[in-house]
Amino acid sequence: MEKINLSRKDFLRNSSLGLAGLTLVPGMLHAKSQSAKTAQNEDETLLSQIKSKSFKLKNVRLETGFEYENDEVIGTKTELFTIDIADGKIKKISANQTDINAIDAKGLLMLPSFKDMHIHLDKTLYADRWRAVRRSGGIKGMIELEQRTLRNMLKNSTYKAEKLIELLQSFGTGFARSHVNIEPTSKMDSLKNLEIALENKKDSFGAELVAFPQHGLYYTDSLPYMKEAAKMNVDFIGGLDPSTVDGSIGKTIDTTVQLALDYNKGIDIHLHESGESGFKTIEYLIEKVNENHFLKGKTFVSHAFALGTLEKDKQEEIAEKLAAAQVGIISTIPFGGLIMPIPILLKHGVKVMTGNDSIIDYWSTMGTGSVLQKANLAAQLYGQVTEFGLSRMLKLATAGPIPLDDKGVQQWPKAGDDADIVLIDAGCSAEAVSRMSPVHSLIYKGSIVY
Repeated sequence: MEKINLSRKDFLRNSSLGLAGLTLVPGMLHAKSQSAKTAQNEDETLLSQIKSKSFKLKNVRLETGFEYENDEVIGTKTELFTIDIADGKIKKISANQTDINAIDAKGLLMLPSFKDMHIHLDKTLYADRWRAVRRSGGIKGMIELEQRTLRNMLKNSTYKAEKLIELLQSFGTGFARSHVNIEPTSKMDSLKNLEIALENKKDSFGAELVAFPQHGLYYTDSLPYMKEAAKMNVDFIGGLDPSTVDGSIGKTIDTTVQLALDYNKGIDIHLHESGESGFKTIEYLIEKVNENHFLKGKTFVSHAFALGTLEKDKQEEIAEKLAAAQVGIISTIPFGGLIMPIPILLKHGVKVMTGNDSIIDYWSTMGTGSVLQKANLAAQLYGQVTEFGLSRMLKLATAGPIPLDDKGVQQWPKAGDDADIVLIDAGCSAEAVSRMSPVHSLIYKGSIVY
């Protein structure tokens, strides 16, 4: 997948607009009676508008409300609209105009673009030779494996990160929160290499970064490097299983919180521990956030498997505490013996987001690159099979925004919203989630990038 960069000659020669998936056949945009010269001029005008990020989309399908039968949502109403995009924003939403010079969306459904909120762009094996996962020695054994292999992985990590970003884009993802190894083996190199990739993709992809002590904050001497990373262009301070890896919940969490406070960062820690230590870590982190209100709304626990091992009443109790402290959960929607209490978390107002985590690396090879698949998996796990339930699951793929609120009132898109959108082959959100519908186009900040 390449960013669209067509010359006038290419535009007139090709039968479609690169990888946008939107038909722009010269002459077919116009009535047959128009002269070839007029058609060519209008094609050139449209191409100029696209390059300047100021263009129109016609025949765009938007959700307008729910269909009800005896108070049950049985369908989703949609209509076709024309969308004006300029300066990276949705400028205007108007009644559909079929006879204008515009990109024809051909009835595709427009949704907010997707966000992968937990991924490791810096150390992927994507676009490299196949390697299956090797599991020995638990998490410390995996740390030892990384220590042996990271230096070699970093030799072409910028290229692989760019290829992985392109995979995400092909699934409609225009933004990611990436954890980045910060430890004595790779030092700052993982971060620096990924920053090059993100700079190369800055016009087509957005990201926020988590400085991640993958080899333990104290298990290896990662703290000096974490302090250095905190001064750089990262957004969150990360962490890893404080009890299992570092041997101390308090020491590790206290240091993590202090780094976040000292350098004005958020927190996003990996917590795989599923037993009592995992639950105590979550409770201790909530306590520290309540003591430091700056961290409210900026603190997240990734995985948080301990929540899936609790009795329902304890899940309800901790969900209330998480919501009150504004501590979010980033879940990869695990499938198997452990089922996370995502419906309970959402019921209490906990911010829940998802991501692929690993696409292809030493930790897992199962990631597809699609967060829409994650929403589909959640719908299956939690029995969200109705029109209403499926449409609510879309928020896991978008990290929040969905077209209709719970009452069926249109809340997205609005004039002034960022032009971060996907055009997808589905009749409504529920179908998109249920069928994992194919993405035809991704628009990021008003630019057609896929």
